[in-house]
Amino acid sequence: MTLNTEKTEKLRAVIRSHKRWDVIFGLVGLLAMSVGILTLVALFVEMAIDGLPRLTVDFFTNFPSRRAGQAGILSAWVGSLLVMLVTALFAIPVGVASAIYLEEYARKNWFTDIIEINITNLAGVPSIVYGLLALGLFVYTFGFGQSILSAGLTLGLLILPIVIVSTREALRAIPQTVREGAYACGATKWQVCSDHLIPYGMPGILTGIIIGLSRAIGETAPIITIGALTFIAFLPPVPFTGEVPAGMFDWLFSPFTVMPIQIFNWTSRPDPAFHANAAAASLVLVVLTLSMNAVAIWLRYRLRKNLKW
Repeated sequence: MTLNTEKTEKLRAVIRSHKRWDVIFGLVGLLAMSVGILTLVALFVEMAIDGLPRLTVDFFTNFPSRRAGQAGILSAWVGSLLVMLVTALFAIPVGVASAIYLEEYARKNWFTDIIEINITNLAGVPSIVYGLLALGLFVYTFGFGQSILSAGLTLGLLILPIVIVSTREALRAIPQTVREGAYACGATKWQVCSDHLIPYGMPGILTGIIIGLSRAIGETAPIITIGALTFIAFLPPVPFTGEVPAGMFDWLFSPFTVMPIQIFNWTSRPDPAFHANAAAASLVLVVLTLSMNAVAIWLRYRLRKNLKW
Protein backbone atom coordinates (compact mmCIF):
# COMPACT_ATOMS: atom_id res chain seq x y z
CA MET A 1 0.00 0.00 0.00
CA THR A 2 2.82 2.34 0.90
CA LEU A 3 4.61 1.52 -2.37
CA ASN A 4 1.52 2.38 -4.40
CA THR A 5 1.11 5.63 -2.50
CA GLU A 6 4.72 6.61 -3.22
CA LYS A 7 4.27 5.86 -6.94
CA THR A 8 1.09 7.91 -7.00
CA GLU A 9 2.81 10.85 -5.33
CA LYS A 10 5.75 10.67 -7.77
CA LEU A 11 3.33 10.57 -10.69
CA ARG A 12 1.47 13.60 -9.35
CA ALA A 13 4.77 15.43 -8.86
CA VAL A 14 5.74 14.72 -12.48
CA ILE A 15 2.33 15.92 -13.71
CA ARG A 16 2.58 19.10 -11.62
CA SER A 17 6.07 19.74 -13.00
CA HIS A 18 4.88 19.31 -16.58
CA LYS A 19 1.88 21.56 -15.98
CA ARG A 20 4.19 24.18 -14.47
CA TRP A 21 6.37 24.11 -17.59
CA ASP A 22 3.26 24.35 -19.77
CA VAL A 23 2.20 27.47 -17.91
CA ILE A 24 5.70 28.98 -18.18
CA PHE A 25 5.89 28.25 -21.91
CA GLY A 26 2.41 29.73 -22.42
CA LEU A 27 3.40 32.91 -20.58
CA VAL A 28 6.63 33.24 -22.58
CA GLY A 29 4.71 32.75 -25.82
CA LEU A 30 2.10 35.31 -24.76
CA LEU A 31 4.87 37.79 -23.86
CA ALA A 32 6.60 37.29 -27.22
CA MET A 33 3.32 37.75 -29.10
CA SER A 34 2.47 40.83 -27.03
CA VAL A 35 5.84 42.44 -27.82
CA GLY A 36 5.28 41.99 -31.56
CA ILE A 37 1.66 43.16 -31.50
CA LEU A 38 2.30 46.14 -29.21
CA THR A 39 5.26 47.24 -31.35
CA LEU A 40 3.11 47.06 -34.48
CA VAL A 41 0.26 48.92 -32.79
CA ALA A 42 2.61 51.64 -31.48
CA LEU A 43 4.16 52.18 -34.91
CA PHE A 44 0.75 52.17 -36.59
CA VAL A 45 -0.70 54.67 -34.10
CA GLU A 46 2.28 57.01 -34.47
CA MET A 47 2.03 56.75 -38.25
CA ALA A 48 -1.72 57.43 -38.11
CA ILE A 49 -1.29 60.48 -35.88
CA ASP A 50 1.29 61.98 -38.27
CA GLY A 51 -0.40 60.96 -41.51
CA LEU A 52 -4.16 61.20 -41.01
CA PRO A 53 -4.30 65.02 -41.41
CA ARG A 54 -2.79 64.64 -44.90
CA LEU A 55 -5.29 62.03 -46.11
CA THR A 56 -7.47 64.27 -48.25
CA VAL A 57 -8.85 63.92 -51.76
CA ASP A 58 -6.09 66.20 -53.07
CA PHE A 59 -3.46 63.89 -51.59
CA PHE A 60 -4.73 61.06 -53.83
CA THR A 61 -5.25 63.21 -56.94
CA ASN A 62 -2.11 65.40 -56.91
CA PHE A 63 1.26 64.57 -58.39
CA PRO A 64 4.44 64.79 -56.26
CA SER A 65 5.63 68.36 -55.72
CA ARG A 66 8.54 70.25 -54.25
CA ARG A 67 6.00 71.88 -51.94
CA ALA A 68 4.99 69.41 -49.26
CA GLY A 69 1.48 70.84 -48.84
CA GLN A 70 0.69 70.32 -52.53
CA ALA A 71 2.37 66.94 -52.96
CA GLY A 72 0.28 63.84 -53.59
CA ILE A 73 0.57 60.16 -54.48
CA LEU A 74 -1.37 60.01 -57.76
CA SER A 75 1.50 58.72 -59.88
CA ALA A 76 2.63 56.38 -57.07
CA TRP A 77 -0.66 54.58 -56.44
CA VAL A 78 -1.48 54.37 -60.15
CA GLY A 79 1.99 52.95 -60.81
CA SER A 80 1.59 50.44 -57.97
CA LEU A 81 -1.76 49.23 -59.34
CA LEU A 82 -0.40 48.83 -62.88
CA VAL A 83 2.73 47.03 -61.70
CA MET A 84 0.63 44.70 -59.54
CA LEU A 85 -1.65 44.03 -62.52
CA VAL A 86 1.32 42.87 -64.62
CA THR A 87 2.65 40.88 -61.65
CA ALA A 88 -0.65 39.07 -61.17
CA LEU A 89 -1.13 38.35 -64.90
CA PHE A 90 2.33 36.77 -65.01
CA ALA A 91 2.68 35.04 -61.64
CA ILE A 92 -0.80 33.55 -61.19
CA PRO A 93 -1.15 31.46 -64.39
CA VAL A 94 2.52 30.48 -64.50
CA GLY A 95 2.66 29.61 -60.80
CA VAL A 96 -0.60 27.65 -60.68
CA ALA A 97 0.18 25.77 -63.90
CA SER A 98 3.69 24.92 -62.66
CA ALA A 99 2.31 23.63 -59.36
CA ILE A 100 -0.31 21.46 -61.09
CA TYR A 101 2.31 20.00 -63.41
CA LEU A 102 4.78 19.22 -60.63
CA GLU A 103 2.12 17.75 -58.34
CA GLU A 104 -0.07 15.82 -60.80
CA TYR A 105 1.83 15.29 -64.06
CA ALA A 106 5.59 15.20 -63.44
CA ARG A 107 7.22 11.88 -62.63
CA LYS A 108 8.95 11.59 -59.29
CA ASN A 109 12.65 11.32 -60.11
CA TRP A 110 15.92 13.09 -59.39
CA PHE A 111 15.18 15.84 -61.92
CA THR A 112 11.88 16.85 -60.33
CA ASP A 113 13.52 16.60 -56.91
CA ILE A 114 16.11 19.17 -58.00
CA ILE A 115 13.34 21.45 -59.32
CA GLU A 116 11.42 21.20 -56.05
CA ILE A 117 14.52 21.98 -53.98
CA ASN A 118 15.31 25.01 -56.13
CA ILE A 119 11.72 26.32 -55.92
CA THR A 120 11.79 26.02 -52.13
CA ASN A 121 15.18 27.77 -51.94
CA LEU A 122 14.09 30.56 -54.29
CA ALA A 123 11.37 31.54 -51.82
CA GLY A 124 14.13 32.63 -49.42
CA VAL A 125 16.38 34.47 -51.88
CA PRO A 126 16.78 38.21 -51.04
CA SER A 127 14.66 40.43 -53.26
CA ILE A 128 17.68 42.46 -54.41
CA VAL A 129 18.94 39.37 -56.23
CA TYR A 130 15.74 39.32 -58.29
CA GLY A 131 16.30 42.99 -59.07
CA LEU A 132 19.82 42.31 -60.37
CA LEU A 133 18.53 39.37 -62.43
CA ALA A 134 15.75 41.50 -63.90
CA LEU A 135 18.17 44.34 -64.68
CA GLY A 136 20.27 42.07 -66.86
CA LEU A 137 17.40 40.02 -68.31
CA PHE A 138 14.39 42.26 -68.82
CA VAL A 139 15.96 45.74 -68.99
CA TYR A 140 19.03 45.00 -71.14
CA THR A 141 18.69 41.58 -72.78
CA PHE A 142 15.00 41.76 -73.75
CA GLY A 143 15.08 45.54 -74.16
CA PHE A 144 12.00 46.28 -72.04
CA GLY A 145 13.79 49.21 -70.43
CA GLN A 146 12.97 50.75 -67.06
CA SER A 147 9.26 50.22 -67.51
CA ILE A 148 6.12 48.92 -65.86
CA LEU A 149 6.53 45.65 -67.76
CA SER A 150 10.02 45.08 -66.35
CA ALA A 151 8.82 45.87 -62.82
CA GLY A 152 5.80 43.59 -63.07
CA LEU A 153 7.83 40.67 -64.40
CA THR A 154 10.45 41.21 -61.69
CA LEU A 155 7.90 41.08 -58.89
CA GLY A 156 6.22 38.16 -60.65
CA LEU A 157 9.46 36.19 -60.43
CA LEU A 158 9.76 37.24 -56.79
CA ILE A 159 6.41 35.78 -55.74
CA LEU A 160 6.40 32.85 -58.17
CA PRO A 161 7.88 30.39 -55.62
CA ILE A 162 5.26 31.46 -53.07
CA VAL A 163 2.42 30.80 -55.52
CA ILE A 164 3.87 27.44 -56.58
CA VAL A 165 4.47 26.19 -53.03
CA SER A 166 1.07 27.32 -51.72
CA THR A 167 -0.73 25.78 -54.71
CA ARG A 168 1.06 22.47 -54.27
CA GLU A 169 0.23 22.40 -50.58
CA ALA A 170 -3.42 23.10 -51.40
CA LEU A 171 -3.47 20.21 -53.90
CA ARG A 172 -1.77 17.85 -51.45
CA ALA A 173 -4.43 18.59 -48.83
CA ILE A 174 -7.15 17.14 -51.08
CA PRO A 175 -7.90 13.50 -50.14
CA GLN A 176 -6.62 10.90 -52.57
CA THR A 177 -10.12 9.39 -52.72
CA VAL A 178 -11.26 12.41 -54.77
CA ARG A 179 -8.76 11.53 -57.48
CA GLU A 180 -9.48 7.82 -57.32
CA GLY A 181 -13.24 8.39 -57.55
CA ALA A 182 -12.86 10.66 -60.60
CA TYR A 183 -10.53 8.22 -62.35
CA ALA A 184 -12.95 5.36 -61.58
CA CYS A 185 -15.68 7.29 -63.41
CA GLY A 186 -13.48 7.54 -66.52
CA ALA A 187 -12.20 11.11 -66.10
CA THR A 188 -8.93 12.12 -67.72
CA LYS A 189 -6.10 13.65 -65.70
CA TRP A 190 -6.98 17.13 -66.92
CA GLN A 191 -10.66 16.64 -66.04
CA VAL A 192 -9.63 15.55 -62.55
CA CYS A 193 -7.51 18.69 -62.17
CA SER A 194 -9.96 21.20 -63.68
CA ASP A 195 -13.23 19.78 -62.28
CA HIS A 196 -12.11 18.55 -58.86
CA LEU A 197 -8.62 19.49 -57.66
CA ILE A 198 -8.57 23.17 -58.61
CA PRO A 199 -12.08 23.92 -57.21
CA TYR A 200 -11.35 22.03 -53.98
CA GLY A 201 -7.90 23.60 -53.64
CA MET A 202 -9.04 27.14 -54.51
CA PRO A 203 -9.11 28.43 -50.89
CA GLY A 204 -5.43 27.58 -50.38
CA ILE A 205 -4.47 28.72 -53.88
CA LEU A 206 -6.12 32.13 -53.49
CA THR A 207 -4.61 32.57 -50.04
CA GLY A 208 -1.11 31.97 -51.41
CA ILE A 209 -1.70 34.31 -54.36
CA ILE A 210 -2.93 37.20 -52.23
CA ILE A 211 -0.16 36.74 -49.66
CA GLY A 212 2.37 36.81 -52.50
CA LEU A 213 0.83 39.98 -53.96
CA SER A 214 0.81 41.55 -50.49
CA ARG A 215 4.55 40.97 -50.30
CA ALA A 216 5.16 42.28 -53.80
CA ILE A 217 3.30 45.57 -53.31
CA GLY A 218 5.67 46.60 -50.52
CA GLU A 219 8.94 45.63 -52.20
CA THR A 220 11.42 48.42 -52.89
CA ALA A 221 14.88 46.96 -53.56
CA PRO A 222 14.18 45.15 -56.88
CA ILE A 223 12.15 48.11 -58.20
CA ILE A 224 14.94 50.58 -57.44
CA THR A 225 17.47 48.22 -59.02
CA ILE A 226 15.68 48.17 -62.38
CA GLY A 227 15.47 52.00 -62.38
CA ALA A 228 12.10 53.16 -61.08
CA LEU A 229 11.86 56.94 -60.84
CA THR A 230 11.79 58.69 -57.47
CA PHE A 231 9.96 61.75 -58.83
CA ILE A 232 7.41 61.50 -61.61
CA ALA A 233 4.69 64.02 -62.44
CA PHE A 234 2.80 62.24 -65.20
CA LEU A 235 0.77 59.08 -65.67
CA PRO A 236 1.31 56.25 -68.15
CA PRO A 237 -0.51 56.86 -71.45
CA VAL A 238 -4.14 55.78 -71.55
CA PRO A 239 -4.82 53.57 -74.61
CA PHE A 240 -6.30 55.39 -77.64
CA THR A 241 -5.99 58.87 -76.09
CA GLY A 242 -3.70 61.86 -76.70
CA GLU A 243 -2.85 64.00 -79.74
CA VAL A 244 -1.14 60.95 -81.19
CA PRO A 245 -3.39 58.15 -79.88
CA ALA A 246 -1.49 55.76 -77.65
CA GLY A 247 -1.43 52.10 -78.51
CA MET A 248 -3.18 49.41 -76.52
CA PHE A 249 -0.04 48.38 -74.64
CA ASP A 250 2.06 51.56 -74.68
CA TRP A 251 1.54 51.96 -70.93
CA LEU A 252 3.55 48.79 -70.37
CA PHE A 253 6.73 50.56 -71.50
CA SER A 254 6.13 53.81 -69.63
CA PRO A 255 8.42 55.07 -66.82
CA PHE A 256 6.84 54.64 -63.42
CA THR A 257 7.09 54.97 -59.67
CA VAL A 258 5.42 53.03 -56.87
CA MET A 259 4.29 53.73 -53.33
CA PRO A 260 7.37 52.41 -51.46
CA ILE A 261 9.71 54.50 -53.60
CA GLN A 262 7.59 57.63 -53.08
CA ILE A 263 7.70 57.02 -49.34
CA PHE A 264 11.47 56.56 -49.47
CA ASN A 265 11.83 59.81 -51.41
CA TRP A 266 9.85 61.80 -48.84
CA THR A 267 11.53 60.29 -45.78
CA SER A 268 14.96 61.18 -47.18
CA ARG A 269 14.10 64.91 -47.13
CA PRO A 270 14.85 67.07 -44.06
CA ASP A 271 11.54 68.96 -44.11
CA PRO A 272 9.15 67.53 -41.45
CA ALA A 273 6.19 68.27 -43.74
CA PHE A 274 7.47 65.66 -46.19
CA HIS A 275 7.76 63.22 -43.30
CA ALA A 276 4.03 63.74 -42.66
CA ASN A 277 3.41 62.95 -46.33
CA ALA A 278 5.49 59.80 -45.99
CA ALA A 279 3.48 58.78 -42.92
CA ALA A 280 0.22 59.29 -44.82
CA ALA A 281 1.46 57.27 -47.80
CA SER A 282 2.73 54.56 -45.45
CA LEU A 283 -0.67 54.43 -43.80
CA VAL A 284 -2.32 53.93 -47.19
CA LEU A 285 0.14 51.16 -48.06
CA VAL A 286 -0.31 49.37 -44.71
CA VAL A 287 -4.11 49.54 -44.95
CA LEU A 288 -3.94 48.21 -48.51
CA THR A 289 -1.69 45.33 -47.46
CA LEU A 290 -3.83 44.45 -44.43
CA SER A 291 -6.93 44.61 -46.63
CA MET A 292 -5.43 42.13 -49.09
CA ASN A 293 -4.62 39.74 -46.25
CA ALA A 294 -8.13 40.18 -44.84
CA VAL A 295 -9.56 39.33 -48.26
CA ALA A 296 -7.41 36.18 -48.31
CA ILE A 297 -8.77 35.10 -44.91
CA TRP A 298 -12.36 35.84 -45.95
CA LEU A 299 -12.03 33.97 -49.25
CA ARG A 300 -10.49 30.96 -47.53
CA TYR A 301 -13.30 30.84 -44.99
CA ARG A 302 -16.04 31.38 -47.58
CA LEU A 303 -14.75 28.82 -50.07
CA ARG A 304 -14.05 26.17 -47.45
CA LYS A 305 -17.54 26.66 -46.07
CA ASN A 306 -19.05 25.97 -49.51
CA LEU A 307 -16.93 22.88 -50.22
CA LYS A 308 -18.71 19.55 -50.21
CA TRP A 309 -16.53 16.46 -50.12
